[in-house]
Amino acid sequence: MRSPWFKKISIVFGPRPPLNWLLLCVVIVLVLIALLGSSSSSALKSVTSVAKSDTYRKLKQQATNDYLELRTLSAGANRIEVSLCGKDRENYVPCYNVSANLLAGFKDGEEFDRHCEVLQDRQHCLVRPPKDYKIPLNWPTGRDVIWSANVKLSKDQFLSSGTRTKRLMLVEENQISFHSDDGTDDVQDYSHLIAEMIGLTSDTEFHQAGVRTVLDIGCGFGSFGSHLLSLNIMAVCVASYELMGSQVQLALERGLPAIIGNFISRQLPFPSLAYDMIHCSQCGIVWDDKDGLFLIEVDRMLKPGGYFVLTSQISRQYGSSVNPKKGSMSTPIEEFAQNVCWNLLAEQEETFIWQKTTDALCYTSSRQKKVPLCKGEDTQPYYHPLSHCINGKNSKRWNPIQNRSSGSLSSTKLEIHGKCYTNMIL
Repeated sequence: MRSPWFKKISIVFGPRPPLNWLLLCVVIVLVLIALLGSSSSSALKSVTSVAKSDTYRKLKQQATNDYLELRTLSAGANRIEVSLCGKDRENYVPCYNVSANLLAGFKDGEEFDRHCEVLQDRQHCLVRPPKDYKIPLNWPTGRDVIWSANVKLSKDQFLSSGTRTKRLMLVEENQISFHSDDGTDDVQDYSHLIAEMIGLTSDTEFHQAGVRTVLDIGCGFGSFGSHLLSLNIMAVCVASYELMGSQVQLALERGLPAIIGNFISRQLPFPSLAYDMIHCSQCGIVWDDKDGLFLIEVDRMLKPGGYFVLTSQISRQYGSSVNPKKGSMSTPIEEFAQNVCWNLLAEQEETFIWQKTTDALCYTSSRQKKVPLCKGEDTQPYYHPLSHCINGKNSKRWNPIQNRSSGSLSSTKLEIHGKCYTNMIL
């Protein structure tokens, strides 16, 4: 029994409808299916978005609760109630107060250094997070994408950054993405350049040259350290205290190790012979200032056979008269480097690389007479005033980085370096 609708269609089109009408009907059915599927997909995405938003809201609420719980600290049998600091102390860092340092008479850059002795009214309060602070993204996404409000990086600061940094940073709405916008990676090319200058074919061979720990001075936005981390090299950022757009804060936000420190009047908070490579790219330090005192501090932290990498527009001036083969060391930085038994390995455009001697006897030879050896053991506390003497020569840890095995340490070396050192170099 045929339906009335079929009879009506048969009257209009005949018992066999034309082929083009059949195709039209098929197209209409497919369009309807596509529309229904799209609406379903949109609904699903909407539900998923709501679910993600709800999850993020719960995480943010949990973080707020955890933050407030920190106000109550346990101290033995007593409990100390800690209040929140005022909004004016949002950028507070203990022992760093430029205004107080100036009033105390510090000048010539020392006002930017660490001075705990001038702080009279020490407040015990919990520093508030920045306004509109958001929970960082999970690793490794959070290494390459961060919330701009968390680091207070303005668009003007971004635009005033260097060329290499500009290509690696894209400000997108309320996020900062660290990736190349033109398909190139200048930091990776720069890392390859350093590797080639020290005699390697690729930066993946840094471990073979003994490079496993790097101190990155004035690390900018941490892109070089992030790249080294991908090569299983531990890079630590050290930079000056800054109120806005702090390099240290930005590096920490990316999940990279960083610490506030200055090359001004005090030693950095690292032991002697601590790093395989010390790197400075446009870090703003005048290395031949104060009779080479800053280079001596680099030598203190650098391991035997370690590398000092300097990249700056000023360093190009040094290369105009440097000729290691002829022994023409007419520039101040080259004279200081020779005094601390460094050898100029290579120079290319704005990049210079020196290597620290592996021979401890060099410091007592006729080659080195202007910088005396430090007296006593290397047991000075952190933040000790910079000293114009060579340290670490008699240390039990005097071991060239090229001689270090890739495996576990022997029991004798374990006593010297400690158990934590074993995990650090592997």
